[in-house]
Amino acid sequence: MSSRTVRTAAWIAAILGVVSCERGGPSPGALATITADDLARHTQVLASDSFEGRSPSSPGEERTIAYLQEGFSSLGLKPGNGDSYFQDVPLVSITTDPKAATLSVAGGGRTIHLRYGPDFMGWTKRVVERVDVRASDMVFVGYGIIAPEYGWNDYDGVDVKGKTVLILVNDPGYATQDSTLFTGNAMTYYGRWTYKFEEAARQGAAAALIVHETEPASYPWEVVTGSWSGEQFDLVRADDNTSRVAVEGWVTAEVARSLAAQGGEDFDALKAAAATRGFRPVPLSLRASLSLRNAVRRSTSKNVIALLPGTTHADEYVIYMGHWDHLGMDPSLEGDQIYNGAQDNATGTAGLLVLAKAYTTLPQPPARSVVFLAVTAEEQGLLGSAHYAANPVFPLDHTVAAINMDVLNVYGPMRDVTVIGLGQSELDDYLRAEAALQGRRIRPDPNPAAGYYYRSDHFSFAKAGVPALYADAGVDHVEHGEAWTREQMDAYEAQRYHKPADEYGPNWDLRGAIDDLGLLFRVGYRLATEDTFPNWSDRSEFRAKRDAMMGPR
Repeated sequence: MSSRTVRTAAWIAAILGVVSCERGGPSPGALATITADDLARHTQVLASDSFEGRSPSSPGEERTIAYLQEGFSSLGLKPGNGDSYFQDVPLVSITTDPKAATLSVAGGGRTIHLRYGPDFMGWTKRVVERVDVRASDMVFVGYGIIAPEYGWNDYDGVDVKGKTVLILVNDPGYATQDSTLFTGNAMTYYGRWTYKFEEAARQGAAAALIVHETEPASYPWEVVTGSWSGEQFDLVRADDNTSRVAVEGWVTAEVARSLAAQGGEDFDALKAAAATRGFRPVPLSLRASLSLRNAVRRSTSKNVIALLPGTTHADEYVIYMGHWDHLGMDPSLEGDQIYNGAQDNATGTAGLLVLAKAYTTLPQPPARSVVFLAVTAEEQGLLGSAHYAANPVFPLDHTVAAINMDVLNVYGPMRDVTVIGLGQSELDDYLRAEAALQGRRIRPDPNPAAGYYYRSDHFSFAKAGVPALYADAGVDHVEHGEAWTREQMDAYEAQRYHKPADEYGPNWDLRGAIDDLGLLFRVGYRLATEDTFPNWSDRSEFRAKRDAMMGPR
């Protein structure tokens, strides 16, 4: 760092210190501990090859949670779960043998055999070693949505018990860009693959196949093959997931188009009809047969929890969170076989350690307790955070807010900060006020069609009623502008996201990440020194649950 840069940083710290004192914010000394050097150091360790991609229940997990425990302990933070830094998360993993995974479709006078990987990805959540679906009638069910509040039912008039349903990704609002249909371009939870598989199970389907298209899915086919191959985890459930469909999966758009033609239909016409009110499911005159062979393993993964006890309101909690896991290793790959997950989410996990250091250098702890929660198995469907929300170490009605960090900014300083789910809660007001001190503005997700609100761990807290904030990197770069930033983000999505290429980059510009961590530090500090409980907005679907939880308070 040049002497001029040092002088400038010191001047900025001094100015922030004056503002902090005027507003009762954190001390400038604590803010000054949030540095790019610390963030880079922790990120490089967590994303190193020796951590083997940080898969749950692996040697990589053992190294990861030991590193976090040592980091929190060395800062003087207390164990967050009684006398332990860990919360057990019982998991079951199912690994499908790719050589034995088959999908064939008969009809139209012929039978086609699809290839595992290039044509389809299939798995089961049922805890069984073998799954077979034979000659199951196929039905195109549009977007696979039942949403009474939108007057929508894609299963109307059809019984799909024992059948294979073919489903479009995202929801009708995205397809039409009609703001009066669902929420227009912004994906709803109905557009997420998790919902579609859940609804297919409720309808009694034997198998559910989602049609992949890059734009409405917001990621390429390589993300599908990388994310759903190898060991797949789920929480341990009493019924061993027998209530799920036997086979869940994806097919490419090219395959879907071919299947529609084989069944005497035009895929584009089916797709257009599915985005209109009054759509009815279309039988395809096809029969699908699917077979999977699985290795089943039960294990226990860990959430890592560290605690800075508060002073006068120690029984009220502000939670910082991020997921420590990634996709592990894939021995079937040629060349690099490690999914290092540097941005996703070694950066956010490192951010927890950086923020923890800042809090421990305060002259005294804030009134409320501050929790640092590193959760497992986010990449497997938000499992670690879902387990915590169902088995909270700290009561949810005493939890003020959860602040999530997932994929920090490596592109440099921004004039703005993105709020995923802007307008959902009063936490936006806290972020707006603190961002103004940095000369920044808050803005909504620039890619609402991707459904990021439902794709990270804050959503587990939201579903449980706890106000949750997910602030992401902005897009208006101080030096390069907005178009440049979008190019960088698009390149990451296409070339590195959920791929072995997501590795630490020596050319990363972490100035923006440090701005964001300082911002979240100030938001959390303010929450931890107040006596109010921010709520969801009146229009949020999570408001009623929080109101019922809090009662007269």
